[in-house]
Amino acid sequence: TYTTDTKSGEENKKTIESLCGLSVDVKKIRRLKEWVLLQDVAYVTEIADILKEMGADETAIANILERCPEAILHTPAEINSQRALWQFVCQNDKQLIKLIEQFPESFFTTDYHENQKANILFFQELGLKNNIITRFLTSAPSIFYNPVEKNKDMIETLQRNYLSLGGSDANMKIWILKLLSQNPFILLNTSTAIQENLEFLQKNDFTDHEVLKLLSKLKGFIFQLTPATMQKSMLFSKSVFKCSDQELKELVLKCPALLYYSVAVLEERFEGLLKEGISVAQIRETPMVLELTTQIVQYRIKKLSALGYDVKRGTLENLDGTKKDFEVNYGKIQSKEERPIFNPVAPINIED
Repeated sequence: TYTTDTKSGEENKKTIESLCGLSVDVKKIRRLKEWVLLQDVAYVTEIADILKEMGADETAIANILERCPEAILHTPAEINSQRALWQFVCQNDKQLIKLIEQFPESFFTTDYHENQKANILFFQELGLKNNIITRFLTSAPSIFYNPVEKNKDMIETLQRNYLSLGGSDANMKIWILKLLSQNPFILLNTSTAIQENLEFLQKNDFTDHEVLKLLSKLKGFIFQLTPATMQKSMLFSKSVFKCSDQELKELVLKCPALLYYSVAVLEERFEGLLKEGISVAQIRETPMVLELTTQIVQYRIKKLSALGYDVKRGTLENLDGTKKDFEVNYGKIQSKEERPIFNPVAPINIED
């Protein structure tokens, strides 16, 4: 433990000496989180020793402490408890130290240790694999800050709604696990918000089966929306496509992004497509193209144009899809363009 007799507001010299001894860039800490250097008590060598024990080399330790200097303010006991907890879902120390290097803030947030522990056990009981739980710990740490009862309540709400929408008991577990692994932030919602969003869809004449389809297609992101934002997006699409409520519903089922994206995003993407000479009728035929950013659309159009493919005349399906889908379509068009045309009337030269 390092303490200092310096007055409050002054940097702790012992802390700085210890950090320098570990080749840590103190200037970087001073610039980003100087308050750490002002603390009277710090555990620099102790935390470094724990990291070293886990297999971190000098460079890794320096990087971790530069990115998350507040790590040195935790007691060794706190960090050892956190280590034991994360080891519960990590394969080994090698994997753990790799995760700490990538996501130091997630590991060194120890205020919710008991909640983390209870939630890890709950997720394991649910059937989530450890590699998914470690992904949650690093990329969605806030879901572990919830008391486990809150997460249990959310899962029960989702299960209840899944069954009430016609989902089967047999498929429910798989559905929940898939939804969670795709979008763990779903747990940060409230039961009321979920209920309101589902009711909004039902009021807009989506059948239970269609609502379930939308939930799966949108990976649960629908719960991060509000009835007001969905209403605005739907009204915007209706006015652009000049379609009936039924036609709009069909378009939304075909392309849930029409429901998910805000009016500002949809407007920008529509304008981007129209500027490229694409018609509203074409967009209506392949609305999924609105899932792509304007930059991606421009890049793809440029690539296709270089092959002589005119998107203004053809279908937008070749423009659509994931990066992989596009590359496959592009490859097909390219090979078609390069293939020599066989002329059955042309004489065949045969050497004697």
